[in-house]
Amino acid sequence: MLSMAPGHTDRIFDISWDLYQPNKLVSCGVKHIKFWSLCGNSLTPKRGVFGKAGDLQTILCLACAREELTYSGALSGDVYVWKGINLIRTIQGAHTAGIFSMNACEEGFATGGRDGCIRLWDLTFKPITVIDLRETDQGYKGLSVRSVCWRGDHILVGTQDSEIFEIVVHERNKPFLIMQGHCEGELWALAVHPTKPLAMTGSDDRSVRIWSLIDHALIARCNMEEPIRCAAVSIDGIHLALGMKDGSLTVLRVRDMTEVVHIKDRKEAIHELKYSPDGTFLAVGSNDSSVDIYGVVQRYKKVGECVGSLSFITHLDWSSDSRYLQTNDGSGKRLFYRMPSGKEVTNKEEMKGVQWASWTCVSGLEVNGIWPKYSDINDINSVDGNFIGQVLVTADDYGIIKLFRYPCLRKGAKFKKYIGHSAHITNVRWSHDYQWVISIGGADHSVFQWKFIPERKLKDSLHIAPQESLADSNSDESDSDQSDVPELDSEIEQETQITYHRQVYKEDLPQLKEQCREKHKSATSKRRLQAPGQSIRLHFVHGYRGYDCRSNLFYTQIGEIVYHVAAVGVIYNRQQNTQRFYLGHDDDILCLAIHPLKDYVATGQVGRDPSIHIWDTETTKPLSILKGYHQYGICAVDFSADGKRLASVGIDDSHTIVLWDWKKGEKLSVTRGNKDKIFVVKMNPYMPDKLITAGIKHMKFWRRAGGGLIGRKGYIGPLGKSDTMMCAVYGWTEEMAFSGTSTGDVCIWKDIFLIKTVKAHDGPVFSMHALEKGFVTGGKDGVVALWDDSFERCLKTYAIKRASLAPGSKGLLLEDNPSIRAISLGHGHILVGTKNGEILEVDKNGPITLLVQGHMEGDVWGLATHPHLPICATVSDDKTLRIWDLSPSHCMLAVRKLKKGGRCCCFSPDGKALAVGLNDGSFLMVNADTLEDLVSFHHRKDVISDIRFSPGSGKYLAVASYDSFVDIYNVMSSKRVGICKGATSYITHIDWDLRGKLLQINTGAKEQLFFEAPRGKKQIIPSLEVEKISWASWTSVLGSCCEGIWPIIGEVTDVTASCLTSDNVVLATGDDFGFVKLFRYPAKGKFGKFKKYVAHSTHVTNVRWTYDDSLLVTVGGPDTSLMVWTYEMEGYREKRPCDSEESDIESEEDGGYDSDVMRENEITYTIRALSTNIRPMFGIKPHLQQKEPTMDERPPVSRALPQPEKLQTNNVGKKKRPIEDLVLELVFGYRGKDCRNNVHYLNDGNDIIYHTASVGILHNVATGFQSFYQEHNDDILCLTVNQHPKFINVVATGQVGDSADMSATAPSIHIWDAVNKQTLSILRCYHSKGVCSVSFSATGKLLLSVGLDPEHTITIWKWQEGAKIASRAGHNQRIFVAEFRPDSDSQFVSVGVKHVRFWTLAGRALLSKKGLLSTIEDTRMQTMLAVAFGANNLTFTGTISGDVCVWKDHVLCRVVAKAHNGPVFAMYTTLRDGLIVTGGKERPSKEGGAVKLWDQELRRCRAFRLETGQITDCVRSVCRGKGKILVGTKNAEIIEVGEKNAVCNILVNGHMDGPIWGLATHPSRDFFLSAAEDGTVRLWDIADKKMLNKVNLGHAARTVCYSPEGDMVAIGMKNGEFIILLVTSLKIWGKKRDRRCAIQDIRFSPDSRYLAVGSSENAVDFYDLTLGPTLNRISYCKDIPSFVIQMDFSADSCYLQVSTGSYKRHVYEVPSGKQLMDQVAIDRITWATWTSILGDEVVGIWSRHTEKADVNCACVSHSGISLVTGDDFGMVKLFDFPCPEKFAKHKRFLGHSAHLTNIRFTSGDRHVVSAGGDDCSLFVWKCMHMPH
Repeated sequence: MLSMAPGHTDRIFDISWDLYQPNKLVSCGVKHIKFWSLCGNSLTPKRGVFGKAGDLQTILCLACAREELTYSGALSGDVYVWKGINLIRTIQGAHTAGIFSMNACEEGFATGGRDGCIRLWDLTFKPITVIDLRETDQGYKGLSVRSVCWRGDHILVGTQDSEIFEIVVHERNKPFLIMQGHCEGELWALAVHPTKPLAMTGSDDRSVRIWSLIDHALIARCNMEEPIRCAAVSIDGIHLALGMKDGSLTVLRVRDMTEVVHIKDRKEAIHELKYSPDGTFLAVGSNDSSVDIYGVVQRYKKVGECVGSLSFITHLDWSSDSRYLQTNDGSGKRLFYRMPSGKEVTNKEEMKGVQWASWTCVSGLEVNGIWPKYSDINDINSVDGNFIGQVLVTADDYGIIKLFRYPCLRKGAKFKKYIGHSAHITNVRWSHDYQWVISIGGADHSVFQWKFIPERKLKDSLHIAPQESLADSNSDESDSDQSDVPELDSEIEQETQITYHRQVYKEDLPQLKEQCREKHKSATSKRRLQAPGQSIRLHFVHGYRGYDCRSNLFYTQIGEIVYHVAAVGVIYNRQQNTQRFYLGHDDDILCLAIHPLKDYVATGQVGRDPSIHIWDTETTKPLSILKGYHQYGICAVDFSADGKRLASVGIDDSHTIVLWDWKKGEKLSVTRGNKDKIFVVKMNPYMPDKLITAGIKHMKFWRRAGGGLIGRKGYIGPLGKSDTMMCAVYGWTEEMAFSGTSTGDVCIWKDIFLIKTVKAHDGPVFSMHALEKGFVTGGKDGVVALWDDSFERCLKTYAIKRASLAPGSKGLLLEDNPSIRAISLGHGHILVGTKNGEILEVDKNGPITLLVQGHMEGDVWGLATHPHLPICATVSDDKTLRIWDLSPSHCMLAVRKLKKGGRCCCFSPDGKALAVGLNDGSFLMVNADTLEDLVSFHHRKDVISDIRFSPGSGKYLAVASYDSFVDIYNVMSSKRVGICKGATSYITHIDWDLRGKLLQINTGAKEQLFFEAPRGKKQIIPSLEVEKISWASWTSVLGSCCEGIWPIIGEVTDVTASCLTSDNVVLATGDDFGFVKLFRYPAKGKFGKFKKYVAHSTHVTNVRWTYDDSLLVTVGGPDTSLMVWTYEMEGYREKRPCDSEESDIESEEDGGYDSDVMRENEITYTIRALSTNIRPMFGIKPHLQQKEPTMDERPPVSRALPQPEKLQTNNVGKKKRPIEDLVLELVFGYRGKDCRNNVHYLNDGNDIIYHTASVGILHNVATGFQSFYQEHNDDILCLTVNQHPKFINVVATGQVGDSADMSATAPSIHIWDAVNKQTLSILRCYHSKGVCSVSFSATGKLLLSVGLDPEHTITIWKWQEGAKIASRAGHNQRIFVAEFRPDSDSQFVSVGVKHVRFWTLAGRALLSKKGLLSTIEDTRMQTMLAVAFGANNLTFTGTISGDVCVWKDHVLCRVVAKAHNGPVFAMYTTLRDGLIVTGGKERPSKEGGAVKLWDQELRRCRAFRLETGQITDCVRSVCRGKGKILVGTKNAEIIEVGEKNAVCNILVNGHMDGPIWGLATHPSRDFFLSAAEDGTVRLWDIADKKMLNKVNLGHAARTVCYSPEGDMVAIGMKNGEFIILLVTSLKIWGKKRDRRCAIQDIRFSPDSRYLAVGSSENAVDFYDLTLGPTLNRISYCKDIPSFVIQMDFSADSCYLQVSTGSYKRHVYEVPSGKQLMDQVAIDRITWATWTSILGDEVVGIWSRHTEKADVNCACVSHSGISLVTGDDFGMVKLFDFPCPEKFAKHKRFLGHSAHLTNIRFTSGDRHVVSAGGDDCSLFVWKCMHMPH
């Protein structure tokens, strides 16, 4: 899917691509038309503006034309013409009613409407001609056109009444009828003529129609008074009887459709009627539950009535002798009546031999089979029997026609099904000669005619392939007792019953951990034990998964052997007897396929959302991971012959089949496979779009069609029977396929037809392999057979027997003729995999070599290592005991079959005897070399779970059982000497102490108990003492020494086994999740840290160290594998980092603290559209207040003086020109406080690019000239530049957003051209809250983005197409930056709060590794802030403490301590020379600097000081150009530093903290002042585009004002103080603090005499400046209801207007401070300035959408006729002044973030300056005046 968007709140009728503009489309519907543009993956609509040119109304159809014109047809019959999004004219009365269709062609446009007219228009929509269809010879009243298509001189027309006409323009009154059908209302009536190929239909449209089955044409039509519900034709074909919905009955003559008779005996609809076979009677069944019998010859006189039903009559049939009638009714009853009297027959015997003339009933013995076995639904509407062909057709509510054999007596019979109708089929009938079937659809009004192909013809005509879709269903749903299907082979039966469902999948772990973490908060805060320094590495795996898999064994290119067991893909080198592993899976692998080039392998695993990995056998690295379309697991995969595609089959209930383009990771097609298990999928080697699947009673041939697959069942025909297919291959042409069945046959298929079967094996054929000139097959009989290329002759057979083993072959064959599950050829050998878990190589001449073996199906639990040799013993539920050599020969030394499976075993201390505990409660001791019995006992009933010899001489043997006892035997005397009692549950583990005197046991109830040997007396030992005891072995999982081995999710999983090294340092454990873990011993305290290894799939049932601790052996329970791991000491691992994952839980230690990092991490970003008011206002908003009538409404014609000007205008001389538009010219500001890496060079360092608020800014370094990208609709949070030369000047920016619902407020990423500001792509993304980091890949084609959502999702895009390639959760805490490696399109690194991760993109999957710290002592995971890259896979990350970590691959290899004194916020890798720039937070000092330039390895550096005069410099962004370093700081400066001379040049200044409340423009020059929360007042020059000066006040400033002459400046502070400065010297002229809280506004009076100071203390104080700088208050205004917002003096300095926080405006006298109440007087005041947001003159500035948000500031232009406002949504709006009408018209200008705080016109109305709250930025807009 490319893009989706909400369309409209009401119905959409038409949508059309604009063919003349790329990526534009138009949609229309109920009262709207929308113009959409597609950019990237986002569809952005603009609503059509109806304006003055036409009424807002419903638009029904549209067509696009050149030059952005769109023509649309409206409900009124007018044509609306649009240019862009504006309605420019209407063509009135184009039609007299709604226009339903509009079609564009070369010549022009055709429209069709409800008035039945077609109009043709030329290309400029001038009328050409009109054709009124109602006036033509085919016309009728009420004809309505729904569709029209014009090509050349032909016009196609579709009407509401299901007709299609073709009109030739020069014979316009003779339309040619192409198609007809019934129209509105349901279609129920169907009858066929008894002797002619005619069908009669009648419908609720009141028409009855006669159709010719030969010409496929309507030959007669007659309209009746009432809707028709049923029809019948008399036996002689003369009369047609119709049953009506109102209960009447009409008979017509077929010849001329004249009425014979009309009868109304019933009130309710007549649903069924039939003539008797002898033609004398007509039976009529109605919904009144009765059947009336009429005599045909007596002019249809009623002669009888059948009343036996309690429900409406649905079907009736006559007997052949016309003496009986059978009926069905709505309750499913079947009744019989004698004719013509209508007496009910109750005696069943009487009906025994009756022959029926027709069979249309749905209930009755003969049609039992049409109903499913176990359901009593009543959804079959109609049936009709063909007695001659012995078939029956049925029609049901689901639009399916089915063909059954007739009679079909047993429920759930098999059928073939045919699709075509859309919903319920109301009736179905055979034609008189049984050539055709006619079916009618109720709601689809259609009549279908089907051709019947009898069985005898099918045999001859293989060329008539069954209908593609589902035609030849052979009853997918039918489930009749299939007596013909052979019993399933026991082995296959067993396999189909295996369930691969897990209680908990590994995918569930993160969530489970989160849930449990809450509970265990307290425990995790303690400092936990470090993971051990030692590690293990997988060395060898014994086992091969053959018991439920097939064809999973292959030779690679270089002759190694690849197969799988447990969760491991194994590559086995048979020359060296070594293995390499693919460890990317985390659960059982179920299938494996090899690429045609034999270098890549695909493996599919078990999982909730199971994945397929495609990996390279050479490097064992994943190339692509596919997931998202299967459930539970993947049971079959296959590559296409060209290797580009992959097919996979899932084990979900419908065995979904998916076709992939695996390199891209894209799903091409998906479809449901089959209910029963599918064993194989094979792609056609000649046609990549075709494939076959085979499985239980299933052989299907598929063809890809777009995003789906169309399947056809193999047609068995009379040759064979439906059998279970175990394997399949394609032959030597694309048509030929071969499959092996469960009965030992090979089926040969051509296309989809079975043409031959050959007996190949005794028992199922499990495997098959195609060669150039023949085939190899393998079966359950243990025979490998070679065949010629047509399966004519068997050329050679090889039996797999012990006798044929080659002399040098290591290992032992468990039994002769094992079941063969996989065969592969190559390198002169046949490779064979058996069900018993062996892999053998058969030489073409006969000798067999055993390569690999393992246990068979069944859980492996028992494991023991020899006391002084590198061998081990295992015992399994597969009833074998085996001895394995762990030295390099890696073979099975001995095997013995047992009478029962076993769970435990143990060597005696001298290694000569081996004790084995069995599942029936017995145990034996055998000779450890020969495995012959020494002695056996059977004292217990339940499983023996653990067995142990006492240390030293091995005098005693302890035997634990599930009966919760431990028996102690004396080995020499073979007597039981003691029993340990007292356990409440089954025993799981036992250990002896070194003296052989004490036993420690664990039980299933998690008890740890102690007993004294040999008597078995229970002992209580405190846990401190337990640690002091020297144990001979430690396999216990309980007690304080191993508290730490239980995971946080201990409730859902068990630790099943543990084993301690002999030096008591490392404890290895195995658990139910398949993890092998290493802990330090003793593992005290909860949740110890560990190293974990995934190779087993679900349960690791046992782990043991060998006698010298050099190896660890583990067994995997149900995965049958025995794994051997080498133990690597601490220092050893430098050479090759192991693949262990470090601990589960993130350490709770903090990652370091810094205020700036804290601020960035915890910031909440406001979405502009949802922002609320910045001032704590209360009261009723102005536009909702009731106006009070003034005292004396003046008479309309007034002799009074004209009203004075509202505002003193100071450019009176010129004509006043209104301001038409504002254009952004300058922005002072840069978002550095919480964003980073967001300043970059462009154009060889001539320009820089950065962002603030929602604008991207391109700033010319030399001139200061700026240009802007303004397409974002909310704050930009990140910016990056594409470094690839192909994408020069391409920039990506990411913004904040609301929820990720793909709507307009959703977060998005814009990719744009920095020079011409063209948007190249918009990516709407699922990062709710916003996008915090973006990065381009090396080729520039991919874009990486990180979200602020709780999962901190990481997404990779192909930005040009707008396609999302991959996405996954990044980390549970904030990720600050993620960057691609500069040389890669697949490797990237993310850093964040206690987080660094190394990612790889494989296909569509993201794989990641955590950074590994443990190689360096005493490092803990810190919060990482920045990342840079070096050659040879080096990565550098900057930390919160000022260190830089250096990583090789994903392992920490060194730390550059204190690269900066504070956090390293920014790092930059220079591509051309590899030098690295870092930026941090430091105090400037002699040596240090906040910016440093390093060599490629980060060993040497040079520091640069930023001459900013700040106490600490905090660098947020660095970038390096030619000889210059570009730096962005937290204080909103952008500085250029010269590399040679270290000279700093400040390019951009801004306020560092906001809001910027104060704003004042100079009375005569293009200067302005701003005052902000950051404690500075700054002076800006618009002409020179720079900051001229700044004053640090030491306190937050709130307001600022120039004196009328511009010589003084007054500043009001947040602490209640105010200051007056002299402009020339910046000296303080005076200061005063009379208030304790913020000064909100400060104003000089126009005559420069007074200073008014308004504060939050609800007061305005007056000061007389003529009294000098002492500034004593002379008076103040009383009774102000709320805090002051703005103040304005009147032109004569006598009055002051004050707007307040309660939405009230007051006027006071100056200087007395008295309130002026007289409205008339107020109306006559002329004001010097107007900045009030309140007052009748400005009611119009308040918008409808200000429930939560306010207008914050306003300013009227010096000319007095324009007004600008700023509001909480960050919008600047331009109004006319005054605007007393509510919701006045305005223009809006976007750019600021939420909350605009102040706005002013500069002198001469040349510019508007607006100040931002959240964005700390100042925008300067140029005013565009209207021309004179």
